[in-house]
Amino acid sequence: MAKLSKEEVEHIARLSRLKLTPNEKERYSDQLSSILDYIDQLSEVDTKSLESTANVSGLSNVYREDKIEPSGITHRDIAKNAPEFKEGFFVVPGVFD
Repeated sequence: MAKLSKEEVEHIARLSRLKLTPNEKERYSDQLSSILDYIDQLSEVDTKSLESTANVSGLSNVYREDKIEPSGITHRDIAKNAPEFKEGFFVVPGVFD
């Protein structure tokens, strides 16, 4: 696979909400290209004779009864740990532009 272009790295950074320096863009272009090349190598491995597995350990989940118990934490305690708390809710930065 060819090396990722600067524009592709910028697009990935924008989707990830990362601000990259020009030096980081070049470095990540090399690193991401290397990762994609490795994935291409893995796709060439013949796995037709292998059995599909979802769990190799043979263990299964152990569940406990779901009980509701009081935590002892008050609404005021929760509000103390929030940088901004308004009308009973945490205030966080918006995700969408």
